[in-house]
Amino acid sequence: MKYDFKELERWQKIGIACLLVVIPGVIGWLIEFFFGWYDNGMKDVYWKGGNFLPWINMYSIGTFLIIACTYKYRDKPLKVLLISILVSGLFELLTGFIFDKCFGIRYWNYKKEILNFHGYICLLSLTGFGLGGIFVMYMLLPCLIKLSKIIPKQVFLTISISLCSLVLVDELYNCLLTKLFGFPRALDLYEKYFHFKFL
Repeated sequence: MKYDFKELERWQKIGIACLLVVIPGVIGWLIEFFFGWYDNGMKDVYWKGGNFLPWINMYSIGTFLIIACTYKYRDKPLKVLLISILVSGLFELLTGFIFDKCFGIRYWNYKKEILNFHGYICLLSLTGFGLGGIFVMYMLLPCLIKLSKIIPKQVFLTISISLCSLVLVDELYNCLLTKLFGFPRALDLYEKYFHFKFL
């Protein structure tokens, strides 16, 4: 690949990092939203994630893991694909196992899918992670780098930092403040006022 982070200025790296927090989380939410709607008969709206905004943190974290582990292999798409599968699969497996065994929570369960491992990971999710890694390294990242070069610095930073701040404040509220101060969670409000169901 032609892009190189070393050629970017610090403000470009900050803006790109902020957008890499937001965009994959939103894309992941959309994927899970439509899969949940389809898998459950296309009758009910299922809100995914635990925030007010349509964003899921696991996809953003996974994106940074993929970039960190595949960046030096960006000229080798097959390696990017395989490493994305391995890294994301391990991340999902460990996260699912820890949530299940330590906190008694199952945010996902692939037991109905073929070739799954105790419902924590499955062939379908691993395939999605591999394709996601290809998308991030060869479409999303180059596109963001190009945008950082053509959009004026102040505009790019204002948009990227503002969007990132919104999702992080939302995450902080729903993960921490609701537990510390008993504030209503996004899930509770959406269920009460919009009758959304949750998976």
